[in-house]
Amino acid sequence: MTNTTRIPEILVIGRLGVDVYPLQIGVGLEAVSSFGKYLGGSAANVSVAAARYGHVAALVSRVGDDPFGRYLLAELTRLGVDNRYVVTDATYKTPVTFCEIFPPDDFPLYFYREPKAPDLEISLDQLDEAAVRESAILWSTVTGLSREPSRGTQFAALEARGRVRHTILDLDYRPMFWESPHDARAQIDRALAHATVAVGNREECEVAVGEIEPERAADALLERGVEIAIVKQGPRGVLAKTADEHVVVPPHFVDVVNGLGAGDAFGGALCHGLLQGWGLERILRFANVAGAIVATRIECSTAMPSEHEVDEILAKGA
Repeated sequence: MTNTTRIPEILVIGRLGVDVYPLQIGVGLEAVSSFGKYLGGSAANVSVAAARYGHVAALVSRVGDDPFGRYLLAELTRLGVDNRYVVTDATYKTPVTFCEIFPPDDFPLYFYREPKAPDLEISLDQLDEAAVRESAILWSTVTGLSREPSRGTQFAALEARGRVRHTILDLDYRPMFWESPHDARAQIDRALAHATVAVGNREECEVAVGEIEPERAADALLERGVEIAIVKQGPRGVLAKTADEHVVVPPHFVDVVNGLGAGDAFGGALCHGLLQGWGLERILRFANVAGAIVATRIECSTAMPSEHEVDEILAKGA
C-alpha cells in the first residue's frame, strides 16, 4: 500500500471498460449499423454517478496500454472522477462490452475480457492506505472477488479499513466471471464479514446468502453483521432493513430505453444520500428516481443525473 495526503470522499474499487452500445433500439447486433462508445463498468459508473453530485470520488482500477485505455483515463477526468489509482497494464487489453437493447426488459450483454481484463489485475501497490481507511465511503464489488490478484487486493482493502462506516459491498454478481454460484458465495460470505452496507437485487442476494425472498434475504445479510441491507426488487421497488428500521419504497415507473445503468445510478445516489446524512426512506426514493432517469437513456456513465434533475421529479410526488 502507498500513502498520499489527499483523501477522496468515496473510494471505489473495481471494473472499468468501454461500453459499445447500439444506436438502433430493438435490433440485434448483426443488423446494427452504428454504435456509441462510452465509459463503462459497474464500479466506474458508480464513481461517475457519485461525482455528478459534487463528491470527490476516486477509482482504483486498470486499463490496457491501448487507445481504449487512454480514452477511459481521459473520460474519467472529464466526468469528474479522480483517476490517480488507475494503472495502465502492460499485458492485458482494455475490455469492451457490447449490448443489445430490446426494451423494456431485455438487454443482453457480451463481455470481451479474454484472456483476462486489466481490472482483475488490481494489485496491492495501487491501494492508498490512508484513502482506504479514511474515505467516507469504500465501495467494492463482488466481480472484483472473482480472480486474483484483484480478490486479494480487495480483501486487503476491506481488512485494512476495519469495517468502518460506510464500507459498501455491491453484490454485482455476473455468472460469466465465476466457475459456479457456490464459488461466488464463499468469497461473498468472506467479504460480508467486513461490510457495513450490502446492496443487490433478488438474484444477487440468492447467490450471496441463499435467499431470494427479499425479507429473508435482508435478514440474512443483517445476520452477517451489515448495518444496512438493501434488496432491489425490480417492479416491486426497494426494500431496506437495519437492526431497528424497515423501509419499502415503490418503484418510479418510466418508459425504459436501456435498464443496464440503473443499478449503478442507484449506487451513486446511495453514496450521496449516506454522505448527506439522510434518512433511509429519503435515500431510497432519491436512488430509485436516479436509476429510473438513467433507464430512459441509451448510455450509462454519461446518463447519470444531477441532484437537481432528481429533485425536480421528487418534487412532483415521485
